[in-house]
Amino acid sequence: MAAQTPSAEPPRSRAEIEADIAAARERLAENLAGLINQVHPKAIVRNTVSDAREFVDSGYRKVKDQLVSDDGVRLERVALVLAAAAGAVTFGFVVRSIFRNR
Repeated sequence: MAAQTPSAEPPRSRAEIEADIAAARERLAENLAGLINQVHPKAIVRNTVSDAREFVDSGYRKVKDQLVSDDGVRLERVALVLAAAAGAVTFGFVVRSIFRNR
């Protein structure tokens, strides 16, 4: 049987061990309270709404940056967007007329 090597740390007293256990219990209670707050339905709704707002806001900023510069409106880009929209509407009407005639 191998002999146990002496530990480098001196043995802890009962009060130190109880203090460590109490501190661990307090950390566990805080973690559990935080977890409960995260999975609460109101918190989930609040986080989802916040994420949706950030998504829409970033999308709006990206589109605005594409269509508006420091010098003003980028007419060539606005014209491309309008042409694409007109093409999509025209395509819709053509497909609709094809399927109505059947």
